[in-house]
Parts: sequence; C-alpha cells; structure tokens
Amino acid sequence: MQKKLTLGYSPCPNDTFIFHALATGIIPWPGGLDVTLADVEELNGLAAGGALDVVKVSTAAAAGILDEYVLLRAGGAMGYGAGPVLVARKARTLASLDGSDVAIPGERTTANLIFGLCCREAGIAVNRVPMVFDEVMPAVQAGRVDAGVVIHEGRFTFQKRDLVRVLDLGVWWEAHTGLPIPLGAIAVRRSLGEDLARRMNEAIRQSLLFARNEPEAGCDYIRAHAQELSEDVIRTHIETFVTDYSLDVGEAGMGAVSRLLAEAGCDREDIFIGL
Repeated sequence: MQKKLTLGYSPCPNDTFIFHALATGIIPWPGGLDVTLADVEELNGLAAGGALDVVKVSTAAAAGILDEYVLLRAGGAMGYGAGPVLVARKARTLASLDGSDVAIPGERTTANLIFGLCCREAGIAVNRVPMVFDEVMPAVQAGRVDAGVVIHEGRFTFQKRDLVRVLDLGVWWEAHTGLPIPLGAIAVRRSLGEDLARRMNEAIRQSLLFARNEPEAGCDYIRAHAQELSEDVIRTHIETFVTDYSLDVGEAGMGAVSRLLAEAGCDREDIFIGL
C-alpha cells in the first residue's frame, strides 16, 4: 500500500484553485495526502529542510534544493504580466532608493532575486528587510521602510493603500529576457522515484483541469484561505497566475526557469522530471 504523502502549497487563490480537487480527494491519490498550507517563504524553508514530499516553492529557492528535489512540469506559477511590483508611498525612481530600507517577501523568493538583479543593473545598494508577504504593504504605508516588493494579490491592491508603483519587476524581467517570469514551481523528492513524480504531475494537471471545468466547485475552499476576499481580486489573481504554463511549462517555460536559476548561481540540466 502506498504511504500517505506530505504536500505543501500556499493559501493564495492560484494554489488553492489548482490543488482543491487533489487536496479534497475529488482527484484521488493512492495512500492519501497530508496537506500543509503556508506562506511561500515558509514553504521554501520547509523544502530546504526536506520536510515535505511535494512542495510549492519559489523558483529562485529551487536553486538550493535540486540535489534532493526535482521540479514538476505542472502546478507552477509562470506567465507574462504576472511579476512582483516595487511600491512606495510617493512617486520615485529605483535609483532614488540607493541606501534605503526596502521590504522583501522573503530572502529565497523569486521576487527578491529579480529585485536584486534590478538593483545590480541600476548600480544601487539597498538594505533588504525580509518579512511575510502580507506585512510588506502595511510596513511601507507606516513608513517603517522606504519601499517594498509586493507579490500575490498585492499586485492588484497596492493602489487601494495609496501606494504607487516604482517598478514592475515582471516587465523588467520580460524586457531583459523575452521570457515569461517563472514565479513558483512544484518540487517532488527525488527519492520517491520518477514514476511517482510523473503520476503526481498528472494528478496536479487533472486537478487544474477539474478546476477549469468546474470553477464553482472550489470557491468556498479558495475564499476560506484567501487574504483578500474581494471576488474581483480573487478572480483576477487566478486569471493572472494560473496560465497554460501551469498545465505544462513547455520549452519556453523550462528555458525561463533555467535562466532564472542560472542567475541564482545554479547551472544544471536535471531540473525537471522527464515525461
């Protein structure tokens, strides 16, 4: 009998949309799943410690876990027009932040990696202040930091907090690479074997396809975990972060991940499962 697997993903609408059917047994998994929902940076830490069998991680964080984990082709967050946003209380330039305190949603996040690349290109140095993603905008509003990198639903709600965009990091990435921005991916322990990894990849694909075909089925599950309860924000969040790349990264998606991981100092070829 197959043992129960541990599965971790974030409470954000894109993840709960994708995983609802799998987590609730609509898409069955032999042996069952023990599900953990946690902030993406917490998940990055759990993956770094090898604490979960299957886990959603920031793509940047994958650079540090590929000895123990392999990435699936399904279930991730990737696309165009979906990047993190650097915000401040008033209009300013990136260059003007030289020497400033800037909040980041975790040191291992893709957002932090791309923000660092932007700063390097601009020739500036900032003091990055790590915090949980939903603490970033309040910290900027209160003046505890000079600016902040917002992710998830913050991309759609920062203006409601009277914050202004300094730089769209996704647009910056796309302009410099011509590639979609690879925000997050699903990692599976290599020790579980290629067959299980392929079956998990297909189960996640089927869970996403179910969600697309039966969009009302997971609404209560998604709302129960969402930080922002506005129906418009939840819908826009899902439409932005759940793309065809979430079904399969494809060649362009694998190229984007390889490029990002190279920027993180990881140059290897065995990143994804083979199908």
